[in-house]
Amino acid sequence: MKTIAVLIALFLTQLFYAQNDSSPEISVSVENIKNDTGKIIFGVYTENTFLKAAPKFSGQSEIVDGAASITFKDLPPGTYAISCFHDKNGNSQMDFEPTGMPLEPYGISNNRIDNYGPPQWTDAKFELEDQSVNMTIKLTN
Repeated sequence: MKTIAVLIALFLTQLFYAQNDSSPEISVSVENIKNDTGKIIFGVYTENTFLKAAPKFSGQSEIVDGAASITFKDLPPGTYAISCFHDKNGNSQMDFEPTGMPLEPYGISNNRIDNYGPPQWTDAKFELEDQSVNMTIKLTN
């Protein structure tokens, strides 16, 4: 009888542990896309890489009816920022005018776009802790 009680206790412990073992996710949606041509490319950055180097995590999403979404899983807790852009021509890179102005719509987490310069880390950063994050990013158009 003790063996059965111990096995039940171990089973219940595993159930509680499995529920707490999931890592938080970041779910991002973009809803103000003007057309379904191309794709949306997303990057999750740390402070050291924000708009300076390749993102820590990246992904892309097809555009359906003017909307796109992606979920980043298995990220360690930390401070992150997300940028995305509408890759209209499918070349997998952000295109710029000779003056340095973007040719393709873009957005960042927290939706704080400065019209007089590039996005800033302090405007885009957010904390990922033990709770998943859901956000909507608005593209500049």
